[in-house]
Formats: sequence, structure tokens, C-alpha cells
Amino acid sequence: MAVEVRIPQLGVTMQEGELVEWLVADGATVSTGDPIYVLGTDKADNEIEAPADGVLRIKVQERETCEVGTLVAEIEQA
Repeated sequence: MAVEVRIPQLGVTMQEGELVEWLVADGATVSTGDPIYVLGTDKADNEIEAPADGVLRIKVQERETCEVGTLVAEIEQA
């Protein structure tokens, strides 16, 4: 089973954000709460945490601008 990692809506008016940097490599093991990427908005950069334990599979590259709700990665669980 895989848990989806999507661009969160961090503010009422937020419609998109930039995936500034992956903090974890594709294929790395992550734990719930680990920072996995930096999301840039018009107000600030925010570290986004892993929603589950497992292996990170990246779907979107750094410096891409994505709408809220865009699937950026999956976490494969055993």
C-alpha cells in the first residue's frame, strides 16, 4: 500500500506552491513526522513532514510549481 504525499493548502488563499527542495532522496526510508521537502509559498518556505513510515518515491522534481493537492510523492509501506 502507498500513502500519497500532496501539496497542502497552508493558507486560506493559497492556490499553488513551489517544491523548493527535497530533503530526502528518492528510495530513502522515512518515518512519520520526518521533514521530507521544502514548500515555497508567496509568504514563506515551509518544511513538509512525512505522513507515514515507509520508502519515499518522488513524483515531482525540485523547482516545480504545483497546485494545491498535486501528488508529489508516495510513501510505500510494507
